[in-house]
Amino acid sequence: MPHNDDLATVAAFYRRVQWAALGLGVLWVVWLLSPILSPFVFAALLGWLGDPMVDRLEARGLKRNTAVILVFSAMTLLLVLALILLVPMLEQQVMTLVESLPNYRDWFVGTALPWIEQRTGLRILSWLDPERLFALIREHWQSAGGIATTVLGYVSRSGFALLGMLANIVLLPVLAFFFLRDWDMLVARVGSLIPRDHYDTVARLAKESDAVLGGFLRGQMLVMLILGVLYAVGLWAVGLNLGILIGLIAGLLTFVPYLGPASIIVFGGIAALVQFGDWPHLAGVAVVFTIGQIIESYWLTPKLVGDRIGLHPMAVIFSVMAGGTLFGFLGMLLALPVAAVVNVLLRYAGERYQQSRLYVGETPAVVIATNMSGISEVAASHDGEPPAAV
Repeated sequence: MPHNDDLATVAAFYRRVQWAALGLGVLWVVWLLSPILSPFVFAALLGWLGDPMVDRLEARGLKRNTAVILVFSAMTLLLVLALILLVPMLEQQVMTLVESLPNYRDWFVGTALPWIEQRTGLRILSWLDPERLFALIREHWQSAGGIATTVLGYVSRSGFALLGMLANIVLLPVLAFFFLRDWDMLVARVGSLIPRDHYDTVARLAKESDAVLGGFLRGQMLVMLILGVLYAVGLWAVGLNLGILIGLIAGLLTFVPYLGPASIIVFGGIAALVQFGDWPHLAGVAVVFTIGQIIESYWLTPKLVGDRIGLHPMAVIFSVMAGGTLFGFLGMLLALPVAAVVNVLLRYAGERYQQSRLYVGETPAVVIATNMSGISEVAASHDGEPPAAV
């Protein structure tokens, strides 16, 4: 007859298998529904970001619906103002870029490539000869035809994708309003489903995940906004025609560590060389880059993001890329929330491991300490317990 301990072990194993199967099933369903889940996830993020402000207004005596309407109206107003200010400006910058493309092409072919060839010995210009390119196309016309067929098929399907995108845009504010209004109720319902024996642990981990993700997103968004404006104004003051566009792109790319500053150096430097071709304007770009880095390193990141967030830059990059690869745009939206939760769970697992018998061990641990008089004393630890104070 099996012992009760053996039966309990088997039962625990089957419970873990059931939970693992349930988790895999949820991931499979999310993968299947990823084309329609994106607006729901994005709206949930907006509701989560706006909920603290709604709670503050409620604490001041406003009703929930009134507070939600005020916060939702403020978020909508900020978005509309941003569109009104940015769309015409970006449209003008894109037109300037299109008009400047011949100048960039001439600089690239006439200045940059010869300079690279002189220092590397490579013959790059010969590969860019038009006759050589046409010969390559004639040799591989069958592959080109296959590519063209694929592109045409994508274009024929893009109309449906455009309609779906428009539907998501229309649906997003409606979903965001309902998430904002019912956020506390949704959290309470999820909390009611947690087993009571594990409620305190889950509540603690949820609060830590909320602090990690909230601090990172809110702080990083402010850093991106401030640096984008700073870089745009700085490059515009230097005199670059595309300074506003390059600055805003660099501000957005600040989300990916080191990519934002690199874009200022690369794009800003190329724009200065093509437009002016002298060292003073190139030095102006370097000054804008240096000022931005000093402000970000010594003020923006310590004040707005801080070291307590715990999301390493490599973890951010990996999570976004992995989420996009597995689940597309939905995976990119879910990447940071999942990374924040995983980060908290790993810290919790580390704490449990350091308290376990596997880490502490069962052999006596000898600790040698020195008392106030300088005499060494010895204390022993048995059965995995920490040594007594000496």
